[in-house]
Amino acid sequence: MNKQGSLSINSENIFPIIKKWLYSDHDIFYRELISNGCDAITKLKKLDMIGECSLPDDYEAKIQVIVDPETKTIQIMDNGIGMTFEEVDEYINQIAFSGAQDFLEKYKDKTNDDQIIGHFGLGFYSAFMVAEKVTIDTLSYRDGATSVHWESEGGTDFEMTEGDRTVPGTTITLYLQDDCTEFSNLYRAEEVISKYCSFMPVPIFVSEAKAEEETDEPIEVTEDGEVKADESEESENKPEEPKPINDTHPLWAKHPNECTEDEYKEFYRKVFHDYKEPLFWIHLNMDYPFNLKGILYFPRLNYQYENIEGTIKLYNNQVFIADNIKEVIPEFLLLLKGVIDCPDLPLNVSRSALQNDGFVKKISDYITKKVADRLTGMYKTDKENYEKYWDDISPFIKFGYIRDEKFEKKLNDYILYKNIDGKYLTLPECLEENKEKHENTVFYVTDEKEQSQYINMFREAGTDAVILSHNIDSAFITHVEAKNKDLKFKRIDDDLSDVFKEETAEDEKESFETAAKELADAVKTALGVEKLDVKVEKLKNASVASMITLSEEGRRMQEMMRMYSMSGMDDSMFAPTQTLVLNVNHPLVQYVQNHKDSEMAAEVSKQLYDLALLSHGSLTPDRMAEFITRNNELMLKLAEEK
Repeated sequence: MNKQGSLSINSENIFPIIKKWLYSDHDIFYRELISNGCDAITKLKKLDMIGECSLPDDYEAKIQVIVDPETKTIQIMDNGIGMTFEEVDEYINQIAFSGAQDFLEKYKDKTNDDQIIGHFGLGFYSAFMVAEKVTIDTLSYRDGATSVHWESEGGTDFEMTEGDRTVPGTTITLYLQDDCTEFSNLYRAEEVISKYCSFMPVPIFVSEAKAEEETDEPIEVTEDGEVKADESEESENKPEEPKPINDTHPLWAKHPNECTEDEYKEFYRKVFHDYKEPLFWIHLNMDYPFNLKGILYFPRLNYQYENIEGTIKLYNNQVFIADNIKEVIPEFLLLLKGVIDCPDLPLNVSRSALQNDGFVKKISDYITKKVADRLTGMYKTDKENYEKYWDDISPFIKFGYIRDEKFEKKLNDYILYKNIDGKYLTLPECLEENKEKHENTVFYVTDEKEQSQYINMFREAGTDAVILSHNIDSAFITHVEAKNKDLKFKRIDDDLSDVFKEETAEDEKESFETAAKELADAVKTALGVEKLDVKVEKLKNASVASMITLSEEGRRMQEMMRMYSMSGMDDSMFAPTQTLVLNVNHPLVQYVQNHKDSEMAAEVSKQLYDLALLSHGSLTPDRMAEFITRNNELMLKLAEEK
């Protein structure tokens, strides 16, 4: 039973393609070879279940990975179905897709709980991305089968001979290339296997080969090649029972009714290494028309970072595929953290990406619907918690509202706006509360500290405003306006509503307007600031001397330019025009009006402008330096006068 030859390849120079193109990451070989071992064990269990073979009572399915940094080798062993000489010749020596098609046809029944992981026969060849030589030692479960030894250097020529394996299963040995010896390091191996195989359905044990100690006693070896433990009375200190590196029964595979709150939280900590508890979660569990299970967590967001992105891990039959695959996970859901396992995913041959398939869109739509149903259900049955979580979940909901039309329709009536008194309102409630003072207009705050002066004025006037402080809110309100005719959102410093102003008697209007224009011109001349309008008003709040308002349209235009990073364009081109509002009811403004041509009036005008800027935000470094100098000079003059 000997055979030599060249691998039958359906495409010329396929090995360079396998090495450089088929798999994007070289460490993927661990996933592929261990997956093949899991498949071999799953097949053997199937055969035992249908009576085609009989497993011993003490049979324990397992995958063993043994790394040896000294010899730069890796062994991956399974006690599964094994292969005959003919099967090795067919599945290993012929790199073709026909075998994969036959396999899929044979195992097309998707109703069985024990699913085969592999969809294609190319996984084995990922070994040649890291190994200069690969050997296979295998024995089929079939009665009377003969062990097979297969080896290949470089991946194109092979040699098959009778082997010496005595128990069913397969051992694959990789002799690593010099630039890939890192994978024979125990810690690196554990890292990679944990990444890809943490939830595979068969226990995986990872260990390092031990150097044999010099002894006169012979070393006893079991039938499958393992060193027997010393069972003598002298062996008092027994080693700890080894633990598998993976969890063969992940939480998402259980029915939601079987899972406790503590289990959900522990699973979250374990998978995402996030010790802040999630707000809540959704357990996905669907069998028809496709098989999909998973858990999506709503995390507490960290507002210190502008780019908030979660991690949704995609699995196929408990085999890790990739993080955040946008074809399956709608983009707005990527703010969440979670795991999704879908055995029906149409993967490409490397199991690393999706084929273009309309089926994927159905999966994506299902996930979106389940998330929307969870949120609307919470609003209806647990509104107290919905409001409590709102500040954390609102960026996610608003992003989805903008990006997904179906999600928008489902959540349209469940979007909340927190007002300046901390009360949560829907959009109709916001409009109803303020319709007498500003119909079809919602005033909003982006920074409670910078806009505190305006908030106080609104409160005194009995007028409401909502807080929209997240960087998604600008795009969000533009979208809401487009969906609601005549509705307008205006920032609290956009313009002064008539509710803040005193009415001027009809017979005084002309003289007031003339005096106001003269005062505004004098202040504008004293300031010499471009893109500045000056208005003179009679404000009800006499304690406010001056304030800044900004054009809503101009400010949004500038924000849009920044959002789309239109570099090379002068930011000042789109800067909104500022309006300096002077309250003629304040003594300082009255002083300027009565001494328009004096040097002191010019200094006070500058002071009023800088104070308005300070109450609105912050001064530029140059203006701040000038402001401090002017303050010192004004205080000195006051001291000298006294």
